[in-house]
Amino acid sequence: MDMSYDDRNRAFAQAFMARSSMTFKEGRAVLAAIFSAHDNNSVDPTDIEEQQFVDYIAAANSAISPFDFEIRSTLRQVPKAQDPGTPQSPPERVYALVNTTSDPLTQLATTYTPDQIAFVKRVLDYMFDTNNTRLCEGMVITHMQAANLARPPAGERHRRESGTEDSQSGPVGALTMTEAETMVQRLMSEGWLERSPKDYISLTPRALMELRHWLVSEYNDENFRDRPGRQKIKFCAACKDIMTVGQRCDNRDCPGRLHDHCTENFFRMERAEVCPQCKQAWTGESFVGERAVIQFNRNRDRNVPTRLPRRSEPVSRTISEETVPGGSEQVSEEDEDDGELEDEGMEDKEDEEDEEN
Repeated sequence: MDMSYDDRNRAFAQAFMARSSMTFKEGRAVLAAIFSAHDNNSVDPTDIEEQQFVDYIAAANSAISPFDFEIRSTLRQVPKAQDPGTPQSPPERVYALVNTTSDPLTQLATTYTPDQIAFVKRVLDYMFDTNNTRLCEGMVITHMQAANLARPPAGERHRRESGTEDSQSGPVGALTMTEAETMVQRLMSEGWLERSPKDYISLTPRALMELRHWLVSEYNDENFRDRPGRQKIKFCAACKDIMTVGQRCDNRDCPGRLHDHCTENFFRMERAEVCPQCKQAWTGESFVGERAVIQFNRNRDRNVPTRLPRRSEPVSRTISEETVPGGSEQVSEEDEDDGELEDEGMEDKEDEEDEEN
């Protein structure tokens, strides 16, 4: 096929830019419609070969590169089927339009208000910081958790009101719960967020490609005096792509991570199912993504005491040892902060009830 840039290429580039992301299945339908109109002859989408689609992607990239845009691709991160009898479908490749120069949050400033952008930042902080810990690398958020982020933290509001933050940022107020829920729906419709069958919200493949460098700069720290810095954003040891869904080493201090779809080929090449970093046996029972949240909550609920101790009783924290694949481990003081605050509030309430009685 003659791949000189013509009206078909221009139509395809315009269609891609209107969608922002596309799979081969979607792209072949677009190309079939373009070919049908150009040749005045009906073309079935199944007649479009993947190489044709790739060629049109390459031509579109050449056309848009002077405008600081690029079409990049990545494999969708799909959890491995838990039932051994269930056939595992190959992951779908997603192509997305990415701005190669400007900060993604700066791009949002053209369509969102400062309050909305601040809300987006709080959602990202929750996903990649609060819900991304040594014990549980969730990197997801629920609708309720997002709605609860409608109001900025008191400390953030105080800094804004006192003028201690950058004056160029402007004052940032709160969204209503309804506005926050509407904002989440808008981000989903615009292709930034997606919801899983279990109602967990995560970044789309397009968002991960767009935000990759920003996420690393925002949530990862460089090593300081031979001491490793904070590394919230990790990468698959096999494909080197960003990792938000997949498997992790059972050793919680090891950075070894693998996408589910990368494990089979990786272990075949290594000729051993061991961690790519520490070489410990790889069980495939420690996860990254929503499965990590489900697993962590299940283990936590299994260890929660039926009655909280009173102040006069010795505190025996059964959740201090989390049951995780590969054994028990001690929860750090940082990981226990939220639980301690909640327990103290419950204990105060019990004491007040006793005094009233």
